[in-house]
Amino acid sequence: MNTGENDILEMESVGDTDEFDGDVRLDMIDEEVVYPEEFLPTYHTIKEGSKLLKTQLAEFNNRPDSLFFNDGIRRIDFILVYEDEDKKEFDKRHMSQRRKRRREFFEASLMSMGLELEATKSVLDDKLMFVKVHMPWDVLCTYAEVLHIKVPIQPNDLSSRTSPWHFLSCITKHFYPSEKLISKEAEYFTAPFEKAQEEFFYIKDKDLFFTPAMRSRMAYYILSRAPYELRGNIKKFGINKLLDGGVYKAAYPLHDCRFNVKSKDDACPNERFLLYNEWAHPKSFYKMQPLDLIRKYYGEKIGIYFAWLGFYTYMLALAAVVGLGCFIYGYKTQETSTWSKEVCDPEIGGQIVMCPQCDKFCNYWRLNSTCEASKKLCIFDNFGTLVFAVFMSIWVTLFLEFWKRYQARLEYEWDTVEFLEQEEPLRPEYEAKCIYERKNPITGMKEKVPYTACGRCVRVSIGIGTVLFWILLIVASIVAVMVYRLAVFFAFSTSLRNQDLKTLEPLKEYVTPQMATTVTASLINFVIIMILNILYERVAIWITNFELPRTKTDYENSLTLKMFLFQFVNYYSSCFYIAFAKGKSVGYPGNPVYLGRYRNEECDPGGCLFELTTQLSIIMGGKAIWNNIQEVLLPWVKNLILRHCKRGDAESTIPRWEQDYRLQPFSNLGLFYEYLEMVIQFGFVTLFVASFPLAPALALVNNLFEIRVDAWKILTQFRRIVPEKAQDIGAWQPILQGITILAVATNAMIMAFTSDMIPRLVYYWSFSVYPYGGHANHTMQGYINSSLSIFNTSDFTEDSMPQESYNITTCRYRDFRYPPGHPRQYEYNVYYWHVIAAKMAFIIVVEHIVYFTKFILSYVIPDVPYSVKEQIKREKYLTQKILHETNLKLVTKHMKLDDDETTKNTEDDVSKEGMDLDF
Repeated sequence: MNTGENDILEMESVGDTDEFDGDVRLDMIDEEVVYPEEFLPTYHTIKEGSKLLKTQLAEFNNRPDSLFFNDGIRRIDFILVYEDEDKKEFDKRHMSQRRKRRREFFEASLMSMGLELEATKSVLDDKLMFVKVHMPWDVLCTYAEVLHIKVPIQPNDLSSRTSPWHFLSCITKHFYPSEKLISKEAEYFTAPFEKAQEEFFYIKDKDLFFTPAMRSRMAYYILSRAPYELRGNIKKFGINKLLDGGVYKAAYPLHDCRFNVKSKDDACPNERFLLYNEWAHPKSFYKMQPLDLIRKYYGEKIGIYFAWLGFYTYMLALAAVVGLGCFIYGYKTQETSTWSKEVCDPEIGGQIVMCPQCDKFCNYWRLNSTCEASKKLCIFDNFGTLVFAVFMSIWVTLFLEFWKRYQARLEYEWDTVEFLEQEEPLRPEYEAKCIYERKNPITGMKEKVPYTACGRCVRVSIGIGTVLFWILLIVASIVAVMVYRLAVFFAFSTSLRNQDLKTLEPLKEYVTPQMATTVTASLINFVIIMILNILYERVAIWITNFELPRTKTDYENSLTLKMFLFQFVNYYSSCFYIAFAKGKSVGYPGNPVYLGRYRNEECDPGGCLFELTTQLSIIMGGKAIWNNIQEVLLPWVKNLILRHCKRGDAESTIPRWEQDYRLQPFSNLGLFYEYLEMVIQFGFVTLFVASFPLAPALALVNNLFEIRVDAWKILTQFRRIVPEKAQDIGAWQPILQGITILAVATNAMIMAFTSDMIPRLVYYWSFSVYPYGGHANHTMQGYINSSLSIFNTSDFTEDSMPQESYNITTCRYRDFRYPPGHPRQYEYNVYYWHVIAAKMAFIIVVEHIVYFTKFILSYVIPDVPYSVKEQIKREKYLTQKILHETNLKLVTKHMKLDDDETTKNTEDDVSKEGMDLDF
């Protein structure tokens, strides 16, 4: 923890268990608060602070775009909003006195810490009061040093290398924001600010030296640590507690203008207006993002999110083109596929009678009833899909490696290279619970912590246990959906295939029992996913709060891990079931495998791949629609209702701070959900892409809208977000790396076990060597007949025999077993074992090739570009030269002057002694 201003936060013992819900207790309303003697000066400033605020009660000066105090000089760095208790009814006013005392104490604390405040009445509501917060230059310098804010020391004298594609600038300039409106940011070498060496920094204008984002960040740091109550040895502090208790209605930094109207105030930079027109407006959907301006306006944390989202979308373009080409190839070849034509051929598929897929009530059915499904399957299950799966395995590696390079450049340009190397401030919630002492293993000094080692183990164990319980709950829901699938498949099989013996034709051309079951089960599974997400979100936040992480980064990383583990199981478990479990353990008609009282599900004769594709498309599409409704429509509707409920004054007559108050507050976890949404999408794009080549294209279209929708949302519907520092995307980086490693295995296994690709290849290359072999000219003719085994209907058990036999003596089923009458009837034949061997060999070969390629690419592509390394070294050199060596010279100069003065005094003393001796 940084020292300095934190002396005010030191506590003898802290236990802020008094929640604000208890404020209505009458026995506590008039309780006398006793303050320690050392804090009395600040306590006495409460009344003086209240008087100061009243004398600074500024009336609205008809300048709605003003970002300054009433004097037009002091800039507003933060806004606090509260409801004046004097305007309330008598009974409510009496119960609000304690809140009023807390607010007055808090504001006096802010003034004692150097902040300047000015109160203003609301234009629309007489009860509302707006407190404007200003940070003077001296306070800015103090907290810039405390927070290690890096500021310019000298213009960058290393010219950036010219891009090899500069000759295309006449074309590419149309895809960038207008340079006339958003000029390129000047490049500087920077160093952490030091108040004692202010003259060595590149300060042109003190009013503009610290950006509004920096000023707001420093103001929020003070607000989060200013005390609002002292009771004995207990000190309570932080704006968040006051907001939770209703002492303040809101706290936020100001937008600089309206998003759709340019401010007429000369001192307004109009950055919000520029961002809306060149970034968030639908007409700019094709333009690159003005990341430097986004970072300048919202801070590094928001900037790095949009940089990552834009880079991810940019890389998706290549994957989408290849995936779309694979889809077109499959679509063109579906009519020419030999095995699909055999399924649809009345003389082949129409003559093959398939065994019932459930007991007693299911009937026999013709193979050509799945004609349309087999054609659709050809679109996704072809040789092009195999190539695309391998391509995507390489693509994810390139995506991560190039992102590391891009991120390294942003880290340097945005001054976050050494962010994590500096000590991050503690969370106020953590500081408030520090009652135990321990020895810091790094500094060797004693420090206070909120729990012992045993207590921490208990907290973590409870958190892990709760997460495991919810994951088991998801597994239970998946089992419930499986039982539903079995029961509904039984019902659909009875109704859709209850045909007359003469025809045995399908009731409907496009509807099969498998397809009807898959669609309804996918919809139900999606609803369950959304419900569990809502419930678990609150549980995960509660667990993370209970664990009491030390810093905000620790808090976000802990919550990220919990939420992702849950979401991973919640979203992907049904896909894993269809891909790797369904149809893999069904037995054969005379000896089926049961799950409870229901027979296990079987796949269509073409496999389960199309069902997996259907599941993915429903979950991806439904998730995108639901997220847009939740993230965009709800805030817009809330703001619309709020505007209609309030007096309909035009924005041109309402001050800037009150216009922002009418917007929605941005959640502390708002950015977390944005990352989570995109990472889950990234999993769909990579983990199961072998079954759905269109996933990258759909993700690309969604992300093009997502960027602009997110930009429109935070610019127009929400108050300005408190700027935060961030070096990278945090815990999401290792999660993405884990997904890419898992994606290689899942795609290889989908191609081997879910797709019918390997059995076809074995058949294609076997020709006449084996009894199941194809033709010597390498065609797939006869493959369907070869992939279906024969069953004698007389071998049905009493429980599984259909009620009506239709005088059918044999039927077919999807498997590789010996026919009836063979010495090893109904056992796996040689073809089955050759196919299994080919599948295992395929997985091993593909995984080794892809992993080796990933290793080579990771080694060849450096994480930090050479030009960035040069500039980082140059910046460290200049920092050493300008700041530290200058200090050394000053110290040496002072020491020399002191030595000269000492020598002179010594010589004077010696000469004086000589004169005395002569005398």
